[in-house]
Amino acid sequence: MRIQYEKKQVNLNLYLGLLWLVNGIIQTVRNENVDLFDYFWFLISGIYLLIYFYQKKEKYLTLEKGIIKQNWPFGKKMKLKEIKGIKHFAGEYILKSELKKMKINISLIESESLSKLKTELKKLDVEWN
Repeated sequence: MRIQYEKKQVNLNLYLGLLWLVNGIIQTVRNENVDLFDYFWFLISGIYLLIYFYQKKEKYLTLEKGIIKQNWPFGKKMKLKEIKGIKHFAGEYILKSELKKMKINISLIESESLSKLKTELKKLDVEWN
């Protein structure tokens, strides 16, 4: 099961990437003396557009074969059977095992996917706080 990002979050990265790209073009065309700082806008634009395409391709979370995994570079993964408790605090689910903690930001998850995630987490026989 794949838990998707909220569409507003994904589209925000697209809009910001395009905004910085337009700003970079305007800055380089308008300035007579183009310096290194003027190309900084293109770098920012590229970063936001990369994040947009990554979030479109990869979803926020994946639940497969008894493992929950965050799909971003250096994202955590945890076996569902190792989870000892789940805490809902400040718009996050905090999954706790003996050795690890994984935070899941609820506001980044699409509402339909969030209900699927809740259903899967409720199936676990763990303590909810």
